[in-house]
Amino acid sequence: MHPIVESVTARICERSKDSRSAYLDQMKKAEEKGVHRSSLSCGNLAHGFAACGQSDKQALKLTNAVNVAIVNSYNDMLSAHQPFEVYPDLIRSAVREMGSVAQVAAGVPAMCDGVTQGQPGMDLSLFSRDVIAMSTAIGLSHNMFDAALYLGVCDKIVPGLLIGALRFGHLPTVFVPAGPMQSGLPNKEKARIRQEYAEGKVGREELLQCESDSYHSAGTCTFYGTANTNQMVVEVMGLHLPGGTFVNPGTPLRDALTREAAQKAVKLTAKNGRFTPLYEIVDERSIVNAIVALLATGGSTNHTMHIVAIARAAGIVINWDDFSELSSVVPLLARVYPNGEADINHFHAAGGVGFLIRELLAAGYLHEDVMTIMGKGLSKYTQEPFLLDGEIHWKDAASLSLDKAVLAPVSEAFSSDGGVKVLEGNLGRGVIKTSAVAEQHRVVEAPAIVFENQDDIAEAFKRGDLDKDFIAVVRNQGPKAIGMPELHKLTPYLGVLQDRGFKVALVTDGRMSGASGKVPAAIHVWPEAIEGGPLSKVQDGDLIRLDGVNGTLQLLADDQWQSRSVETASIPVEYHMAMGRELFSSFRNQMSCSEEGATVFDFSEING
Repeated sequence: MHPIVESVTARICERSKDSRSAYLDQMKKAEEKGVHRSSLSCGNLAHGFAACGQSDKQALKLTNAVNVAIVNSYNDMLSAHQPFEVYPDLIRSAVREMGSVAQVAAGVPAMCDGVTQGQPGMDLSLFSRDVIAMSTAIGLSHNMFDAALYLGVCDKIVPGLLIGALRFGHLPTVFVPAGPMQSGLPNKEKARIRQEYAEGKVGREELLQCESDSYHSAGTCTFYGTANTNQMVVEVMGLHLPGGTFVNPGTPLRDALTREAAQKAVKLTAKNGRFTPLYEIVDERSIVNAIVALLATGGSTNHTMHIVAIARAAGIVINWDDFSELSSVVPLLARVYPNGEADINHFHAAGGVGFLIRELLAAGYLHEDVMTIMGKGLSKYTQEPFLLDGEIHWKDAASLSLDKAVLAPVSEAFSSDGGVKVLEGNLGRGVIKTSAVAEQHRVVEAPAIVFENQDDIAEAFKRGDLDKDFIAVVRNQGPKAIGMPELHKLTPYLGVLQDRGFKVALVTDGRMSGASGKVPAAIHVWPEAIEGGPLSKVQDGDLIRLDGVNGTLQLLADDQWQSRSVETASIPVEYHMAMGRELFSSFRNQMSCSEEGATVFDFSEING
């Protein structure tokens, strides 16, 4: 193992000793109760299988048959999740072949950040993760199940499912992806048209055609945002079938993988193979592997919150210093938009996850001695699936990258570091993703222009007020303020100004999204402004230095500015009303800070 990876893992183990022990104790007590259906009353059980066919009903009367829970995030509107419509039938059929039963235990909400981007609904996006976790728990609380399959892909959905799953960590667990849509409009062309629209050079008709050509069919969006980062991370954690993450939907191989995943869940139960509960798979080493995969591929900054919350659900305490220290040594091996021009299909064709894992294992960046759904050892994930006479067979994944402009070996890494840094200074703590930021733009020192709303930047841009060097401070966007919406709609405007030769950057207590791109952005800054954090005292003209090289975020003045009164201590009521936002006031009040996962759950209390 690389010494830094080893030392960070040891530090996490020591820090988590008490909470992890308490979590494992909870899970083992649940496990010791055995098949939970046997503890249900006759009335309970009759309700649980009332709608089943006669053969399934008979199987569920027997405690030696396995009942697999399906937790499904299907809806028609979300392209990545639309393929899940047919999965339950595939799963039920595959499980019946093994003499067992599968039931849809829960449907969880799945919102599309692409639809809500820049709209009031985006204020509920981060909250949806914890709602999904709670919805998962409600579905599994019927106590009918011996194993669970989780059907999810996109931004908050997979983290929410995994948080919920970890509270039922005594169950064997498999995550089931749907795969990315096939490639559409090249990402460079899409970015060009978006910037031209921001400048008024093309109209809405041209912009809509561009977006339609980019997002054109069922499947995950093909850029490397939070959705595809989710999929990468879950496979490296050993919760997907090897090599199946980025197989396109609607293909024979995709359907075969879904059937294989269903039967794998049955085989992980004590009656059918080697009992492998989720709590054995998700441990300190697999969490470190998840962070390494994130860094090595230039993944979504949202995971600096999501992985924290996932880890804490399993009694594991991590923080941004762990990310930053690992980032200092983990090489960047992938160039996928927004960190390059290729999309996720190109990444998969160049060698994909199997090649990536082989390279990282060989160089000592990943823990090999972890448990996975395939058994002991991450080296099992250097294989990929192929169809032979309708059956899946596993072969070694590519040993050489087929396109080194997209996927590089460690010896030819795009960068010696992972491109995620902690920023710390008198404006608070935040993170920056530098992997898509050119070196000459990683340090910006300029006067602040303060905004309380992302829409105000668009208006200032159109007026021509932003044709100068500046750092946009967009505050009161944090989880407690309005739910921490992504500020992705700022990217075209700030990108245009950077292309015009101005030094520009963003500082915010909000999120920038998995599509964080070429403009340097200090995001997730806390303490957030609504709580009287330093951002609440910044004024127009204050000189700020964002240093993505040395990891500092400073207002350059003597300390007198810190005695200023708070500029904005409340949020206009319209930001908390309409589009359902009024239902989430208790969430806003309970949210933890970004570095603690931005969650409503108090895991320190849950895990004793």
